[in-house]
Amino acid sequence: MSAQHAGDPATFAADVLDEGPAELEHEPGVASRRAVKTSAGGALIRDSRGRVLFVVPGYKAVLDIPGGMTEDDESPRAAALREIREELGLTLPLGPLLVVDWTPRNGVWHDCHQFVFDGGVVDDAVACDPELEGVVYLALDEARPRIHPSLHRRLTLALAALESGAPRYAEFGREV
Repeated sequence: MSAQHAGDPATFAADVLDEGPAELEHEPGVASRRAVKTSAGGALIRDSRGRVLFVVPGYKAVLDIPGGMTEDDESPRAAALREIREELGLTLPLGPLLVVDWTPRNGVWHDCHQFVFDGGVVDDAVACDPELEGVVYLALDEARPRIHPSLHRRLTLALAALESGAPRYAEFGREV
């Protein structure tokens, strides 16, 4: 598997070729006027007691889940896998998609599509990335004062999706 695409690289390459030649603009400048959206992939990882694994970033004041922003031409699933390797030193087989959440612009950050995948159960994970101060396992309600309200809502939906087997779509953490 390539770092950019989590599926079979040969199948992906064949799919790209099947699309045909690169699309050209029929009206110059249309593409450059389009909104720039970012995307991110993360994982809901729990321990055997059902607590959620949070990373403790050194570069911001709140906890987050393992994962991060996609790089150029990288899928959200591939970004989640890459970030889990970088942050935790783990190679996990990600489970199904649990939540797609749109978040609005926040300061310098563009609006974003956040994808949360099932990261399964991992006990005793440790931080391997110098950008992290550590990891902590917390019940979701315990984490509430240490995470953004939208992340709390998103993870509540992710846990519900895990139980029901049906992915959820949300906007700013509120199911639509």
